[in-house]
Parts: sequence; C-alpha cells; structure tokens
Amino acid sequence: MSAYLSLMRPKQWIKNVVVLAGVVFAGRLAEFAFVLPAIAAFAAFCVLSSAVYVFNDVVDADKDRRHPEKRNRPIAAGRISPGAGLAFAVVLAGAGLGAAFWLGPRFGGAAVAYLALNLAYSLDLKRRVIFDVLSIAVGFMIRAIGGVEVLRDLDPSVALSHWLLLCTFFLALVMGFGKRRSELALLTGDAREHRAALGDYSVELLDVFIPMVSACAIIAYSVYTIWPATLVKFGTDKLVYTVPFVVYGFFRYLFLIRERGLGGNPSEILFRDGALAASVVAWMLAIVSILYFG
Repeated sequence: MSAYLSLMRPKQWIKNVVVLAGVVFAGRLAEFAFVLPAIAAFAAFCVLSSAVYVFNDVVDADKDRRHPEKRNRPIAAGRISPGAGLAFAVVLAGAGLGAAFWLGPRFGGAAVAYLALNLAYSLDLKRRVIFDVLSIAVGFMIRAIGGVEVLRDLDPSVALSHWLLLCTFFLALVMGFGKRRSELALLTGDAREHRAALGDYSVELLDVFIPMVSACAIIAYSVYTIWPATLVKFGTDKLVYTVPFVVYGFFRYLFLIRERGLGGNPSEILFRDGALAASVVAWMLAIVSILYFG
C-alpha cells in the first residue's frame, strides 16, 4: 500500500491548489454551497493528477532507472509492475472523471481536457523542446479554469478572469523552466538519455527564459490589481498592495534556483524554504483580508 501511495505522489497535490483560486476570487469563500464543490473539485484534480503521474511512470520506467533520483520510484525500482501500475492509473482516471462529471458538465469537460493534454504530454509533448514546458503551463491553466467552471455549474454568472489565467500560465512557465534548469545541473553525461527535450536546452538559454516569464507574470498580476473591471468587481483598489508579496516570491524563487541550485521540485521548495513559504502565506492572507474584510 505504501508503494501505491508513493506512486500517487501526494506531495505534488499542492499544485492543485490553483483550483481553489476560483472560489476565492469569485468572492464566494464565505458561502458553503460554493466552498464544498470547490474542495471536491480540488480533490478530483488530485486523483486525476495522480493518474497522470502513474501513467507517466509506466511510460518512463526504463529511463527512470538511469536517473539518480527517479530510480527510487515504485515502478522503476520494481516494487510495482508496469501492468499493475497501468491498471492503477486507469482506476484513478475513472474515479477522477466520475467525480468531475458528478460535480457538473462544465467541470467534467475541464477534467477531460486535462487528461487529454497530459496523455499527449506523456506520449509525445515532453520530448519536444519548449512544447514540454508549455504543455505543463496549459495544464495549470486548465486547473484554474476548472476551479471556475465548477462554480459556473452552480451559478453561470461566475466569470473567469483572463488576467489571473495569464498569471497562472506565466507562473507555471517559471516553475517548468526552473525544473528543467535543475535537471540539467543534476544529471551527468547526456541529459537527453533521461529526457529527450533536455538535450535541446542549456543553462544559458533557461537563464534567459526564466527571468522573461517571471517579468510577464509580475506585470500581468500588477495590471490585474489595478484593472478597472477588477476595481468594479471587488469595490476596492487595495489589491495593488499585494504586489510586493508576489515580487518577493518570484525573486526568492529565482535566488533559490540560481544561487542554491534548487528547482527540481517546485512543490518541495515551497516546504523547504521558510522565506518563500512565508511570502506565499502572507500573500494569501492579504488577498482574503482585502476581498472579504475590506
């Protein structure tokens, strides 16, 4: 059972927190009728993402055995057979999709799009330079869209903020390129043996990409906080005061991947670095305070 739990990668479920952004920025955090479906949507995406991780481990089992860290994963290490892993992935995908369509057709559609994209990623896109990270970023966008669509199944008047969608996209690009940079530094020999797309990246190229998309994310979020539609929707201009938390968070992450050699697992960085975690928590508290308590 511990091997199957490890195969699901529960530590990675924190990435699905983006699903909950919909209920927060829709102003429905105090309404139980919307909070409960949002939490259920988060849980459904956790199951779906686990199905993707398991399927990916089945596909990459041979390459993972030659990776200094991934070789300890259950399938690569031989604790679970590829056949059993594939069956487990199908069960998880079925459970996740069933829960998604039970929550509503809009959310179900988002869940199907997420699985289809990740199936394409596991079988082909992850081998293509730039497309590999772009597909990851689009996956985060689908999560964000799903967090809104589950609310729209209850109330069609709930609107999706395209500015926040852009912020999610650029943030995911930063993490994706940061992970590629860490992989290049970690792997010895020919990086292409472990991941085909890595052979086309270089640290110098990624050190151009990462600051570029970081700037895009900061600008997109900053514009969102002062956008006229945002001011009208929330009835306040104080969201702009949350920008320093976002700027510090990005700068801290860049410091960690450039100067400390981290970035291989963005989720773990959040737990390991107290300063980065504190900035994220402070930003979340500031958002809730401004939107719900004036």
